[in-house]
Amino acid sequence: MKILKIQALRGPNIWSVQRKKLIQMRLDLEEMEEFPTNKIDGFRERIEKMFPTMIEHRCSEGVRGGFFSRIDKGTWMGHVIEHIALEIQTLAGMETGFGRTRETKTPGIYNVVFSYTEENVGLFAAESAVAIADALIKGTAYDLQADIKKMREIRERVRLGPSTGSIVEEAVARDIPWIRLGTNSLVQLGYGVHQMRFQATITCNTSNIAVDIACNKEETKRMLELASIPVANGGICVDEEDLEATIKKIGYPIVLKPLDGNHGKGASINVTNWDDAVSGLAYAKNYSRRVIVEKFITGFDFRVLIIDNKLVAAAKREPAHVKGNGKSTIQELIDETNKDPRRGYGHENVLTQIDVDRDTLDLLEKLGYSLETVPRKDEIVYLKSTANLSTGGTSVDVTDLMHPENIFLCERISRVIGLDICGVDIMAENLTQPLKENGGCILEVNAAPGFRMHLAPSEGLPRNVAAPVIDMLYPPGKPSRIPIIAVTGTNGKTTTTRLLAHIVKNNGFKVGFTTSDGIYVQNHMMEKGDTTGPLSAEYILKDPTVEFAVLETARGGILRSGLGFSRCDIAIITNIQEDHLGLNDIDTLEDLARVKSTVVKSVKKDGWAILNAEDDYCVKIANELSCNVAYFSLDEENPLIKKLGKEGKIVAVYENGFITIKKGEWKIRVEKASHVPLTLGGKAKFMIANALAATLASYIYGFKIEDISLSLQTFIPSVAQTPGRMNIFDFKKFKVLIDFAHNPSGYRAVEGYLDNVTAIKKIGIIAGVGDRRDEDIKECGLIAARMFDHIIIRQEKHLRGRTEEEIINLILEGIAASGRTVTHEIITKEVEAIKHAMDTAEEGSFITALSDVVTNAIEIVQEYLDKENDADNS
Repeated sequence: MKILKIQALRGPNIWSVQRKKLIQMRLDLEEMEEFPTNKIDGFRERIEKMFPTMIEHRCSEGVRGGFFSRIDKGTWMGHVIEHIALEIQTLAGMETGFGRTRETKTPGIYNVVFSYTEENVGLFAAESAVAIADALIKGTAYDLQADIKKMREIRERVRLGPSTGSIVEEAVARDIPWIRLGTNSLVQLGYGVHQMRFQATITCNTSNIAVDIACNKEETKRMLELASIPVANGGICVDEEDLEATIKKIGYPIVLKPLDGNHGKGASINVTNWDDAVSGLAYAKNYSRRVIVEKFITGFDFRVLIIDNKLVAAAKREPAHVKGNGKSTIQELIDETNKDPRRGYGHENVLTQIDVDRDTLDLLEKLGYSLETVPRKDEIVYLKSTANLSTGGTSVDVTDLMHPENIFLCERISRVIGLDICGVDIMAENLTQPLKENGGCILEVNAAPGFRMHLAPSEGLPRNVAAPVIDMLYPPGKPSRIPIIAVTGTNGKTTTTRLLAHIVKNNGFKVGFTTSDGIYVQNHMMEKGDTTGPLSAEYILKDPTVEFAVLETARGGILRSGLGFSRCDIAIITNIQEDHLGLNDIDTLEDLARVKSTVVKSVKKDGWAILNAEDDYCVKIANELSCNVAYFSLDEENPLIKKLGKEGKIVAVYENGFITIKKGEWKIRVEKASHVPLTLGGKAKFMIANALAATLASYIYGFKIEDISLSLQTFIPSVAQTPGRMNIFDFKKFKVLIDFAHNPSGYRAVEGYLDNVTAIKKIGIIAGVGDRRDEDIKECGLIAARMFDHIIIRQEKHLRGRTEEEIINLILEGIAASGRTVTHEIITKEVEAIKHAMDTAEEGSFITALSDVVTNAIEIVQEYLDKENDADNS
């Protein structure tokens, strides 16, 4: 077996609109295509022995043990690998269960699709599953535990931490979209102008000054003292001389900790002699040049969490420890404690396993113990100097036990320091009495407090501490999303997108839009290139200035990694025609329609899909949709349009020369087509179709008819507004048209326009695209022969696996098939071909360059036109 390709889908996709996180693996079974599982001796026994928990896989049988039943009956290895990939993720602590395996049109080649929780783990699981299946086929040994350990390590390296993850989960529960910014814990909630950002538990509203104060333990202590808040006596030390002076002032026992430290790193507690104090100073200085030395306060370690200046949770923390039984060594007790199912690797479970480190050994040494020591029965042996959960500590929820005086004190502390999310560390016998009565004090104030101890305490009531964070960032009534209109189809996507963006901008919104030539914010090009994929969509949604997004969405991005947005308000399919067929398992128009339908299937329930009533594939897609549907058509007499009119539905039609909205039998004439510059005086029918789609979407969104009309009149087709879309250049003796048409449907659209153009001679400059089917390249040649008197064939770009000669021969076959006598010549370089056409054009000629690289063609023609204008003005 051989993996041909692995890709991660991150948004609505062709396999599922709801399940956005999928791995798609293209797998060649090679000789295993001839060996389903019932033809492999002992395969059932081996896989059941390795994965006894797969008994829970119901598979298509729909019953417990269904997957094993399929193995007995005989299933292909792609299906088995799908189930292995799901199971090993579950065994590694990432339970997930959606999968699909489908054979492609090529025998033995399968698409194996399965869900993931962490992308990098899913990618690893794909390769691991194939290796495991291979070992099971051959009956060779395989170290499954090594793979599971590796997957856990990958997860801990790339996953969101428990605090960040909890906030994201709460946002998702409230239907607030989120985007991870980079690979760390920086997260954006919401889209465009409505976005809020946070990292760990620091939000975009957190005061930078407050964070600086909290990170400076000396400054924190000074401010708390000035506010009459009890703190531990102590001072700042940089050397042994400072240390000695501080100890003389406060006496033993003491605590030493780095001034700029966090997570308890570098801390030494309950130090009772000079030698240990010097050692603790050196240890702390590994983390900070300055070291805080304080009186060791006896009692329990409490963490109080304040969000938006209100108490939300309190927990009693205890450092990692073991309890002696009089028989087992400390190491044996640690091993037994780590068997607790609540303990796991990193943050995967409620508790973290206890690891032996320098801190552990130092604490044992102070007691005169080693890992081989056998503690007395019921003796508590502490293994860490701090109570952090990440080092194996435990927590008990005490929120409901806090005295009102202590609640007032902690809420006041959050205001004194100025933190919107604040963790207050307290040492006291309890929190049920005011600190001034039991002698407790404030140890620290934390600017990025962890939530884990409150979300899943070892004992007591779990607290949803992420909810107050979302309440603070998105109070009731504050939106998190911006309107999204997505445009897909074969032809007309870019023009429709640009026209819509123009309408939206004219209605007062700051609009961001993506097209096949670049990413734009308020008509400013931010990135150049074919930007119709999910990363480009995400670019717009991440822009903090964008109030409205219009996103051209092409098939390539959908197939590669899904949509870049979870859902949209309105989606348009302009048409579904022959293009890119024969690529990526998209061989028929039905296949292409399935890809394009992903966009309209992502429309929210009360949103709208705008479909072409004259396109049979669009009409079929409507049957699969759960949102509202509206149609546009160039033909008012279209049977579907007439039927919808009788039902009182909204449609857009071209009637009596007008772009018209119909509501039932009522007509709202938006604008005369000949007054819309985009339609080239009403001659370009395909441009009228684009205008209909944009007009219908705009009307349904809620824009006023007069505003739509004005926008249609002011959207001028030009190099600036619609580069490569019916750009016409007027020379004194001839005209030049540049258009991006590169498939049969595009050629037919241009042909429809040229039928209305009068010229002495119509000259066409055309090229084939190497990754199209033979019949598509031939058809382009045939249509070119119908609309041109002379053809110049050029072919320097986009060979894509073919030879130049092969593509040109296919074009010539198409020209010959037209039955017309058309002259032609071959000039392979585009620059030379365009220059030659203009240099030799007769007066009254009309040159059409159907260019797949419009920028080059536009630059050449514009240069010629500028020279002509300069000569006239000189």
